[in-house]
Amino acid sequence: MSQITEIEKFRVPLGGQEVELQQIEHAEGAMNMLRIRIREGKRFTIFDLDPLTARQWGLTMQRWADAQEQQADA
Repeated sequence: MSQITEIEKFRVPLGGQEVELQQIEHAEGAMNMLRIRIREGKRFTIFDLDPLTARQWGLTMQRWADAQEQQADA
């Protein structure tokens, strides 16, 4: 059986979606995964990411956010 640990939970200011980040630990020693759950009303979108994909997604989002901040400062 897998163990799920909540990492972060927040609401998106524009749109009101509820976002949950969870760690999924598999009992058989399989790779840990990062679960992203996005709730929009009664609808859920769920992504289970391996560590490499989570890193790529996170770095891409960070670069984008940094560029937006730089544009706002210019």
